Amino acid sequence: MKALADQDVEIHLVVRKGKEDKIPSQSNITSVISAPDLFAEKVDWWSHHCRGVDVIIHAAWYAEPGKYLQSSLNADCLSGSIELCKGAAAAGVKRFVGIGTCFEYDMTQGILSINTPIKPISPYAAAKAALSIFLNQWLKSVDVEFCWCRLFYLYGDGEDPRRLVPYIRSQLIKGEFAELTSGDQIRDYLDVSIAGRLIAKIATSELTGNVNICSGQPVTVRQLAEKVANEVGRPDLLRFGARKENLVDPPYVLGVPNFNKSLLN
Repeated sequence: MKALADQDVEIHLVVRKGKEDKIPSQSNITSVISAPDLFAEKVDWWSHHCRGVDVIIHAAWYAEPGKYLQSSLNADCLSGSIELCKGAAAAGVKRFVGIGTCFEYDMTQGILSINTPIKPISPYAAAKAALSIFLNQWLKSVDVEFCWCRLFYLYGDGEDPRRLVPYIRSQLIKGEFAELTSGDQIRDYLDVSIAGRLIAKIATSELTGNVNICSGQPVTVRQLAEKVANEVGRPDLLRFGARKENLVDPPYVLGVPNFNKSLLN
Protein backbone atom coordinates (compact mmCIF):
# COMPACT_ATOMS: atom_id res chain seq x y z
CA MET A 1 0.00 0.00 0.00
CA LYS A 2 2.87 2.39 0.77
CA ALA A 3 4.06 1.96 -2.82
CA LEU A 4 0.74 3.32 -4.08
CA ALA A 5 1.46 6.63 -2.34
CA ASP A 6 3.68 7.58 -5.28
CA GLN A 7 1.01 6.71 -7.81
CA ASP A 8 -1.50 9.28 -9.02
CA VAL A 9 -4.48 7.25 -7.82
CA GLU A 10 -7.22 7.35 -5.22
CA ILE A 11 -7.07 4.43 -2.80
CA HIS A 12 -10.13 2.80 -1.24
CA LEU A 13 -9.09 0.29 1.45
CA VAL A 14 -11.05 -2.69 2.67
CA VAL A 15 -9.73 -4.04 5.98
CA ARG A 16 -10.73 -6.38 8.77
CA LYS A 17 -12.61 -4.56 11.53
CA GLY A 18 -10.21 -3.49 14.26
CA LYS A 19 -7.28 -2.95 11.89
CA GLU A 20 -8.15 0.63 11.00
CA ASP A 21 -5.53 2.08 13.34
CA LYS A 22 -2.74 0.24 11.49
CA ILE A 23 -3.35 2.14 8.26
CA PRO A 24 -0.47 4.50 7.44
CA SER A 25 -1.18 8.14 6.78
CA GLN A 26 -1.38 8.67 3.03
CA SER A 27 -3.01 11.63 1.34
CA ASN A 28 -4.44 9.52 -1.48
CA ILE A 29 -6.39 7.15 0.81
CA THR A 30 -9.89 8.45 0.22
CA SER A 31 -11.94 5.87 2.14
CA VAL A 32 -11.54 2.96 4.54
CA ILE A 33 -14.17 0.21 4.61
CA SER A 34 -14.11 -2.43 7.35
CA ALA A 35 -15.82 -5.77 7.83
CA PRO A 36 -15.71 -8.35 10.66
CA ASP A 37 -14.71 -11.04 8.16
CA LEU A 38 -13.80 -10.02 4.62
CA PHE A 39 -14.28 -13.58 3.39
CA ALA A 40 -17.83 -13.83 4.74
CA GLU A 41 -19.14 -10.91 2.66
CA LYS A 42 -21.31 -11.75 -0.33
CA VAL A 43 -21.52 -10.50 -3.90
CA ASP A 44 -23.97 -7.64 -3.20
CA TRP A 45 -21.78 -6.23 -0.41
CA TRP A 46 -18.72 -6.24 -2.65
CA SER A 47 -20.62 -4.87 -5.62
CA HIS A 48 -21.80 -1.92 -3.52
CA HIS A 49 -18.33 -1.07 -2.23
CA CYS A 50 -16.61 -1.59 -5.59
CA ARG A 51 -18.68 1.01 -7.42
CA GLY A 52 -16.47 3.59 -9.10
CA VAL A 53 -13.34 1.45 -8.64
CA ASP A 54 -11.18 0.77 -11.71
CA VAL A 55 -8.56 -1.65 -10.31
CA ILE A 56 -8.58 -4.08 -7.40
CA ILE A 57 -5.47 -5.43 -5.68
CA HIS A 58 -6.58 -8.46 -3.67
CA ALA A 59 -3.92 -9.03 -1.01
CA ALA A 60 -6.06 -10.46 1.81
CA TRP A 61 -5.67 -14.08 2.95
CA TYR A 62 -5.22 -16.06 6.15
CA ALA A 63 -1.44 -16.23 6.70
CA GLU A 64 -0.64 -16.96 10.35
CA PRO A 65 2.91 -18.39 10.51
CA GLY A 66 3.02 -22.06 11.43
CA LYS A 67 -0.68 -22.58 10.73
CA TYR A 68 -1.72 -21.14 7.38
CA LEU A 69 -0.32 -23.84 5.08
CA GLN A 70 -2.62 -26.60 6.37
CA SER A 71 -5.53 -24.52 7.69
CA SER A 72 -9.12 -25.20 6.64
CA LEU A 73 -9.55 -21.40 6.58
CA ASN A 74 -7.97 -21.50 3.12
CA ALA A 75 -11.30 -22.81 1.84
CA ASP A 76 -13.06 -19.75 3.29
CA CYS A 77 -10.49 -17.47 1.68
CA LEU A 78 -11.06 -19.18 -1.67
CA SER A 79 -14.85 -18.96 -1.61
CA GLY A 80 -14.78 -15.41 -0.20
CA SER A 81 -12.36 -14.31 -2.92
CA ILE A 82 -14.72 -15.57 -5.60
CA GLU A 83 -17.54 -13.56 -4.02
CA LEU A 84 -15.29 -10.49 -4.17
CA CYS A 85 -14.48 -11.07 -7.83
CA LYS A 86 -18.12 -11.56 -8.77
CA GLY A 87 -19.07 -8.38 -6.94
CA ALA A 88 -16.23 -6.46 -8.56
CA ALA A 89 -17.25 -7.57 -12.04
CA ALA A 90 -20.87 -6.63 -11.35
CA ALA A 91 -19.71 -3.16 -10.24
CA GLY A 92 -17.80 -2.59 -13.48
CA VAL A 93 -14.23 -2.99 -12.21
CA LYS A 94 -11.91 -3.12 -15.23
CA ARG A 95 -8.81 -4.79 -13.78
CA PHE A 96 -8.14 -7.34 -11.03
CA VAL A 97 -4.71 -8.09 -9.54
CA GLY A 98 -4.49 -11.12 -7.26
CA ILE A 99 -1.66 -12.21 -4.97
CA GLY A 100 -0.52 -15.80 -5.30
CA THR A 101 2.47 -17.81 -4.10
CA CYS A 102 5.43 -19.71 -5.50
CA PHE A 103 4.09 -22.69 -3.50
CA GLU A 104 1.55 -23.19 -6.29
CA TYR A 105 4.37 -24.54 -8.47
CA ASP A 106 5.96 -27.98 -8.50
CA MET A 107 8.63 -27.02 -5.98
CA THR A 108 10.77 -30.04 -6.83
CA GLN A 109 11.68 -28.28 -10.07
CA GLY A 110 13.94 -25.88 -8.18
CA ILE A 111 14.02 -23.14 -10.81
CA LEU A 112 10.47 -21.84 -11.14
CA SER A 113 9.21 -19.93 -14.18
CA ILE A 114 5.62 -19.14 -15.11
CA ASN A 115 5.80 -22.23 -17.33
CA THR A 116 6.64 -24.56 -14.43
CA PRO A 117 3.80 -27.03 -13.80
CA ILE A 118 1.35 -26.26 -11.00
CA LYS A 119 1.55 -28.87 -8.23
CA PRO A 120 0.46 -27.55 -4.82
CA ILE A 121 1.11 -29.77 -1.81
CA SER A 122 -0.76 -27.80 0.87
CA PRO A 123 -4.33 -26.49 1.27
CA TYR A 124 -2.92 -22.94 1.14
CA ALA A 125 -1.15 -23.43 -2.17
CA ALA A 126 -4.05 -25.45 -3.59
CA ALA A 127 -6.57 -22.72 -2.74
CA LYS A 128 -4.37 -20.04 -4.28
CA ALA A 129 -3.84 -22.11 -7.43
CA ALA A 130 -7.54 -22.89 -7.74
CA LEU A 131 -8.42 -19.20 -7.49
CA SER A 132 -5.87 -18.19 -10.13
CA ILE A 133 -7.05 -20.88 -12.56
CA PHE A 134 -10.70 -19.98 -12.09
CA LEU A 135 -10.19 -16.23 -12.41
CA ASN A 136 -7.92 -16.56 -15.41
CA GLN A 137 -10.78 -18.19 -17.29
CA TRP A 138 -13.83 -16.47 -15.81
CA LEU A 139 -12.66 -12.85 -15.79
CA LYS A 140 -12.01 -13.04 -19.53
CA SER A 141 -15.68 -13.85 -20.06
CA VAL A 142 -16.77 -10.71 -18.20
CA ASP A 143 -14.18 -8.44 -19.83
CA VAL A 144 -12.03 -7.83 -16.75
CA GLU A 145 -8.22 -7.75 -17.10
CA PHE A 146 -6.49 -10.20 -14.79
CA CYS A 147 -2.96 -10.40 -13.40
CA TRP A 148 -1.77 -12.96 -10.84
CA CYS A 149 1.37 -12.05 -8.86
CA ARG A 150 3.13 -15.07 -7.36
CA LEU A 151 5.21 -14.03 -4.37
CA PHE A 152 8.43 -15.82 -3.46
CA TYR A 153 10.29 -15.38 -0.14
CA LEU A 154 9.60 -11.88 1.16
CA TYR A 155 11.16 -10.19 4.19
CA GLY A 156 11.22 -6.67 5.58
CA ASP A 157 9.01 -4.03 7.17
CA GLY A 158 5.89 -5.28 8.96
CA GLU A 159 6.87 -8.96 9.19
CA ASP A 160 5.31 -11.19 11.80
CA PRO A 161 7.88 -11.63 14.63
CA ARG A 162 7.69 -15.40 14.22
CA ARG A 163 9.21 -15.29 10.74
CA LEU A 164 12.91 -15.94 10.09
CA VAL A 165 14.42 -12.45 9.78
CA PRO A 166 12.60 -10.81 12.73
CA TYR A 167 13.27 -13.91 14.85
CA ILE A 168 17.00 -13.67 14.18
CA ARG A 169 17.09 -9.91 14.72
CA SER A 170 15.09 -10.12 17.95
CA GLN A 171 17.25 -12.89 19.42
CA LEU A 172 20.51 -11.13 18.62
CA ILE A 173 19.35 -7.76 19.94
CA LYS A 174 18.48 -9.51 23.22
CA GLY A 175 21.94 -11.07 23.26
CA GLU A 176 20.51 -14.57 22.88
CA PHE A 177 21.35 -17.37 20.45
CA ALA A 178 19.39 -17.68 17.20
CA GLU A 179 18.97 -21.40 16.64
CA LEU A 180 18.79 -22.35 12.98
CA THR A 181 19.08 -25.33 10.65
CA SER A 182 22.25 -25.77 8.59
CA GLY A 183 21.22 -22.78 6.50
CA ASP A 184 22.22 -24.51 3.28
CA GLN A 185 18.77 -24.11 1.70
CA ILE A 186 18.79 -21.79 -1.31
CA ARG A 187 15.95 -19.31 -1.61
CA ASP A 188 14.80 -16.40 -3.73
CA TYR A 189 14.53 -13.56 -1.21
CA LEU A 190 13.05 -10.16 -1.98
CA ASP A 191 12.51 -7.15 0.25
CA VAL A 192 8.80 -6.54 0.72
CA SER A 193 9.22 -2.87 -0.21
CA ILE A 194 10.48 -3.88 -3.66
CA ALA A 195 7.65 -6.39 -4.02
CA GLY A 196 5.18 -3.66 -3.09
CA ARG A 197 6.58 -1.32 -5.74
CA LEU A 198 6.33 -4.04 -8.36
CA ILE A 199 2.72 -4.88 -7.51
CA ALA A 200 1.75 -1.19 -7.48
CA LYS A 201 3.33 -0.65 -10.90
CA ILE A 202 1.73 -3.84 -12.26
CA ALA A 203 -1.68 -2.76 -10.97
CA THR A 204 -1.50 0.47 -12.95
CA SER A 205 -0.01 -1.17 -16.06
CA GLU A 206 -1.59 -3.25 -18.80
CA LEU A 207 0.31 -6.42 -17.88
CA THR A 208 -1.88 -9.52 -17.68
CA GLY A 209 -1.35 -13.19 -16.83
CA ASN A 210 0.99 -14.72 -14.28
CA VAL A 211 3.95 -12.76 -12.88
CA ASN A 212 6.72 -14.03 -10.62
CA ILE A 213 7.46 -11.44 -7.93
CA CYS A 214 11.01 -12.52 -7.22
CA SER A 215 14.64 -11.41 -7.40
CA GLY A 216 16.01 -14.20 -9.59
CA GLN A 217 19.07 -14.26 -7.28
CA PRO A 218 19.94 -17.41 -5.28
CA VAL A 219 20.76 -16.77 -1.61
CA THR A 220 21.28 -19.35 1.12
CA VAL A 221 19.44 -19.08 4.42
CA ARG A 222 22.90 -18.89 6.00
CA GLN A 223 23.83 -15.85 3.89
CA LEU A 224 20.62 -14.06 4.81
CA ALA A 225 21.08 -14.87 8.51
CA GLU A 226 24.68 -13.64 8.43
CA LYS A 227 23.58 -10.42 6.73
CA VAL A 228 21.08 -9.73 9.51
CA ALA A 229 23.62 -10.69 12.19
CA ASN A 230 26.24 -8.38 10.75
CA GLU A 231 23.74 -5.51 10.74
CA VAL A 232 23.05 -6.14 14.44
CA GLY A 233 26.74 -6.72 15.15
CA ARG A 234 26.33 -10.18 16.73
CA PRO A 235 27.28 -12.87 14.19
CA ASP A 236 28.68 -14.87 17.12
CA LEU A 237 25.14 -15.63 18.30
CA LEU A 238 24.10 -17.57 15.19
CA ARG A 239 23.80 -21.30 15.86
CA PHE A 240 23.58 -23.17 12.57
CA GLY A 241 22.62 -26.83 12.89
CA ALA A 242 20.87 -26.28 16.23
CA ARG A 243 17.56 -27.20 14.64
CA LYS A 244 16.73 -30.33 12.66
CA GLU A 245 16.27 -29.99 8.93
CA ASN A 246 12.69 -29.93 7.65
CA LEU A 247 12.59 -33.01 5.43
CA VAL A 248 9.74 -31.61 3.29
CA ASP A 249 11.44 -28.23 2.87
CA PRO A 250 12.75 -27.92 -0.71
CA PRO A 251 16.54 -27.48 -0.85
CA TYR A 252 16.47 -25.06 -3.81
CA VAL A 253 13.84 -22.49 -4.81
CA LEU A 254 14.69 -19.83 -7.38
CA GLY A 255 12.23 -17.72 -9.34
CA VAL A 256 12.56 -16.62 -12.93
CA PRO A 257 11.36 -12.99 -13.18
CA ASN A 258 9.14 -12.31 -16.18
CA PHE A 259 8.40 -8.63 -15.61
CA ASN A 260 10.03 -5.66 -17.33
CA LYS A 261 12.72 -4.36 -14.96
CA SER A 262 11.69 -0.82 -15.84
CA LEU A 263 8.81 -1.40 -13.40
CA LEU A 264 11.36 -1.02 -10.60
CA ASN A 265 12.23 2.54 -11.65
